[in-house]
Amino acid sequence: MENAILVTGLTKSYKKLPVLKGVDFEVKKGTIFALLGSNGAGKTTIVKILTTLLKQDSGTAIVNGFDVRVKPAHVRQAISLTGQFAAVDEILTGRENLILIAKLRHLESLRQVADDLLQRFGLSDAADRRVSTYSGGMRRRLDIAMSLVGKPELIFLDEPTTGLDPEARIEVWANVKKLADSGVTVFLTTQYLEEAEKLAERIAILHEGTIIAQGTLDELKKMFPPSKLEYVEKQPTLEEIFLAIIGKKRGETNENQQ
Repeated sequence: MENAILVTGLTKSYKKLPVLKGVDFEVKKGTIFALLGSNGAGKTTIVKILTTLLKQDSGTAIVNGFDVRVKPAHVRQAISLTGQFAAVDEILTGRENLILIAKLRHLESLRQVADDLLQRFGLSDAADRRVSTYSGGMRRRLDIAMSLVGKPELIFLDEPTTGLDPEARIEVWANVKKLADSGVTVFLTTQYLEEAEKLAERIAILHEGTIIAQGTLDELKKMFPPSKLEYVEKQPTLEEIFLAIIGKKRGETNENQQ
């Protein structure tokens, strides 16, 4: 399967503070790839480099066949980015938000483009309401819909469910799965381990600026210490795998802070 993203030896420092220390990973086309990491691990820095918003210090990043440093314009034509907070205009209606983006992308049949996406994301009934009346989950769905105007081949979702309640998170998950089913490659960063467990076909764990583990969920489970056989052999959760790989035990951080 062809790569949508290929990253090799990526480094980045802010002044004298190294944030990325030689990052390597690949993302196959048409899959959901999750990048896990704690706050400050460098997830957003990687997203900014891959979306041409930031230049790396060294290493290479190939997105959709183009080097992000050499041909950033070609990269931008094939991607879309949804950040941690919904970038929607609350004064406009849902339909007007989508038509605005379609105009900026110089598309034809603006209303049809908007209506198709509204239907796809279950927002047709709210199409002519101001976005200020939308729930958090509806805003996020609209935000993702806006990212799909122009049919990008690769979408970056940088912590897309931050601040959402459980019901809204499940709504977003369902729509992310639909994206992958339609052939779109999804690059997901998240702190919610359950989110990666539910959605991603491959997972990479970023810790202190480097990828310390990557693979399918089953492959990561094999890195977890063997279960203790008591009455029932317990399968580890992704949270337990994550903490074990980065060398922490549940509750250890809180104890150290006391």
